[in-house]
Amino acid sequence: MEEIFRLGEISCPSGNLVVIDGGHLGLWSGERSPAEIDPTSLGIDDPTMAADVLEAVDFAVVGPNASAAVRSFGRQPGAMLHDIPASKAAEVEAMFAEHCRTAGFDARLEALPGREPHAQRVRRTSGEGGGSFLMFGIPVVAVGGVPRDRHLPVLASRVDYGDGLGARWSEMSIRVRDAPVESSVPLGDIGVDWARVLFGDADALNAWQHDEPVDGLADVAFWGAAADEAAATFAAPELGEPGEDGIRGWTGLAIPDAIDKAHALLRWKEDTGRRMAVDFRPHSHHWQVMRQIRASEVEAGTVDIGDARLLCAMTSWGDGYFPVFADLDASGAVVAVRVSFTGAR
Repeated sequence: MEEIFRLGEISCPSGNLVVIDGGHLGLWSGERSPAEIDPTSLGIDDPTMAADVLEAVDFAVVGPNASAAVRSFGRQPGAMLHDIPASKAAEVEAMFAEHCRTAGFDARLEALPGREPHAQRVRRTSGEGGGSFLMFGIPVVAVGGVPRDRHLPVLASRVDYGDGLGARWSEMSIRVRDAPVESSVPLGDIGVDWARVLFGDADALNAWQHDEPVDGLADVAFWGAAADEAAATFAAPELGEPGEDGIRGWTGLAIPDAIDKAHALLRWKEDTGRRMAVDFRPHSHHWQVMRQIRASEVEAGTVDIGDARLLCAMTSWGDGYFPVFADLDASGAVVAVRVSFTGAR
């Protein structure tokens, strides 16, 4: 039996909605070039690989058959090719040229003089009717025409799948307007590596602080087999955060003090060989929403940035590629934007 839950609501004053893995927003470039993102954020420490990423190329597809050529090429969603490593750019150009020659398309790749910022990718994709694009290889969905002047409910359907899976979300949707759904069109997939999905205004994401605290403070939390011993050693109290029973640590520390305590815990753990998890939590926008998620029965939370309200929720399925759809009324207007978890791959 399906149950419907209201996870919260969003507001989207720019009219452009982004659906993305909330754990990956540290990679969002906003109006800046993606070349300004530190490759270590992508887990790249090798200098040669880092240079290859920093010097990556974005290609526009031009020519009379550009749309058909890029769709059939099948390397990326959308009308452009993004983030091609510098060492692969010539190879991709040659592959595309051969693809067009074989298929009889009149189209070619043109390297952009600079990388296309993620905010511009949203505006362009939304202006093309909505769809998906890649952000450092991660599929993101953008759709325009969302009402700017009111809050929109975010609903989720939960089904008990049994067979050891239990109750999980089958889909989440943003209700854009009240009208019967007559048809649905695919917008593309979102790639999820952090088990969470975020619905947010495109302009608000430009001001998102993923790791930087908005108030100069941070928490330090720890748990695990050695947590009681560590708590006694460091005189650490219960963390006292909703939904985190049994978690020890400190809240609201100045950043230098929080760093010192986290380092001390990690040194003690390494020196003693004890089993314990240590979490450093700067008071960022990501921390704000995850704090609510941990305390929420439906594992959802919101954060306000300017006039926009963003919502993040756990998928209940973990990671994967989840398809996103626009549900349309009889006139073709968007009624809802919907993420399906049962169609994951």
